[in-house]
Amino acid sequence: MGTSKAHIKAPPGFKEKLEILHDYLTAHGLRNTHQREVILAELLSFGQHVTTEELWDRVKAIDSSIGYATVYRTLRLFTECGIASKHDFGGGSARFESDSGHHHDHMICTQCGKIIEFENEEIERLQDEVAASHQFKINSHRMELYGLCSECHD
Repeated sequence: MGTSKAHIKAPPGFKEKLEILHDYLTAHGLRNTHQREVILAELLSFGQHVTTEELWDRVKAIDSSIGYATVYRTLRLFTECGIASKHDFGGGSARFESDSGHHHDHMICTQCGKIIEFENEEIERLQDEVAASHQFKINSHRMELYGLCSECHD
């Protein structure tokens, strides 16, 4: 069983994300907790898009005092401070990923749920051209393509 002060294995990027979190908490008059640090470390360690339930399963194995509601609220906090992104790819559960600092888009398999991240400079350039032609200034965007992955199509 975990304890309330379980040792945190710091994955790559942990210190940088923790600093962003601390700055956000300080600016909003909130305090940091060990539980938030455990959740952050596990989010960064997960290495893929994770649901609240999946993350909670990993977190509670490390620290049994961390409840589902704490993971849920903490993920919301992480999205507010910019260290995580929330995605709704369908299927009933939101998925979260650590904000890597670089833009990427997603292809989602509608059969098995596999999520493939990709980057394409030509698509980015075309989006900018379309926006400019409509005198539109893009602040942010998200592209999600839905279809069948190589394992699921004929």
